[in-house]
Amino acid sequence: MANIKSAKKRILVIETKTLRNKMIKSKVKTLIKKVEAAIEAGDKAAAQAALKVATAEIDKAASKGIYHKNTASRKISRLSLAVNKL
Repeated sequence: MANIKSAKKRILVIETKTLRNKMIKSKVKTLIKKVEAAIEAGDKAAAQAALKVATAEIDKAASKGIYHKNTASRKISRLSLAVNKL
């Protein structure tokens, strides 16, 4: 356990950031699942609408450093390709 005040603060800050990152990653995963569900159902309009929302959220996560920019780009690319195949 940390004894120095600044180290104690870092522990608290890291916990807060970790929680925020988990929340955002969870939200992105949920949105990706919604796109994939719409693709499975064969509903192109719903898939495109869900893709738009998911893309915005993935980009936001990448800009905050939660995902690497290439990872975000890959996720968006794969989802877009799947929707376009409908």
